[in-house]
Amino acid sequence: MDARRIAIRAQLLHGERPTELADVVRHLTLLQLDPTAAIAPAADLVSWSRLGAAYAPALLVEALRNRQLVEIGATVRPIEDAVLFRADMTEMRDRVPEAAWEKRFHDWLKANDACRRDVLSRLEAGGPLLSRDIPDTCVLPWKSTGWTNDQNVIRLLGIMADLGEVAIAGRRGRHRLWDLADRVYPEAPVPDPREALRIRDERRLGALGIARAKSTKVPIEPYDVGAAGEAAVVEGIKGEWRVDPAYLGQPFEGRVALLSPFDRLIHDRKRAVELFDFEYGVEMYKPAAKRRWGYFALPILFHDRLVGKLDASADRKKGVLRVNAVHEDEAFDKEMASAVDAEVDALAEWLELTVERS
Repeated sequence: MDARRIAIRAQLLHGERPTELADVVRHLTLLQLDPTAAIAPAADLVSWSRLGAAYAPALLVEALRNRQLVEIGATVRPIEDAVLFRADMTEMRDRVPEAAWEKRFHDWLKANDACRRDVLSRLEAGGPLLSRDIPDTCVLPWKSTGWTNDQNVIRLLGIMADLGEVAIAGRRGRHRLWDLADRVYPEAPVPDPREALRIRDERRLGALGIARAKSTKVPIEPYDVGAAGEAAVVEGIKGEWRVDPAYLGQPFEGRVALLSPFDRLIHDRKRAVELFDFEYGVEMYKPAAKRRWGYFALPILFHDRLVGKLDASADRKKGVLRVNAVHEDEAFDKEMASAVDAEVDALAEWLELTVERS
């Protein structure tokens, strides 16, 4: 129970709601970006789960515009954290490629160096620019089995962003605007990569509360925290755990929350099972007949337990939040059912929709 409550408090999902979006992102360290909007985009859902009715998507747009926050990769980060990622960018740019994927990127970039220099020149003269406004002068096409196949400019900008040469300066609608990294990121001394990693591990543990010291490597953001915090033992679960001591002995007041499938409380599926006995997976990529909980089911938090999944979708044309099912991992009593219904109503009100229950 202590481990669960630490994790929930660290994710700002306990009784006392925060009030400012920038403070939320600064504490969580990131909002993951994902275009799926069966209910609302991931970054907006995560923000609403913390701030409630005080949050509006326009707040995120404004925070990005005034550079309180910045888009790095598939995440939104506090602007002051950009320097922690520039350390890795600088190291990647300077080191000799070793891994096969690094060599592939290096060789492709070298073959298209003239295009790279043209991109830098155009951004310097007229940036920020949309990718579609940058001519494709690559001599060697990018080959992939994914959506970036032959998307040479998009792939080139992505690699140049990884190397710290360009950065996402904002958005025009859903499309990214690109500029020189030095115009986007604040001017600040870049730390040694090892020091930057140590700080990122500490920041991540502060957002997770309790996490494994080592875990499987995953994209976007690691699940583990290295040597950050203090060693911890989670009763009945093997492995080396680390805890942020700031959360030890803190009082806990729970509440109900509907979580994005990309919420960091449940993003590490193994940790969700170990700490909460909660099995979950995103099923949008599965055939409908094989889904257990729904296309974009939202995990349901009740106080210090994850108790079920909400299968719902937003039909904006008809103006309804359609509730297909509420899957109960444990039988809801009247208090739980009423509290979950109230949170569904709050979600619909925030979306400016009417609830339609099956």
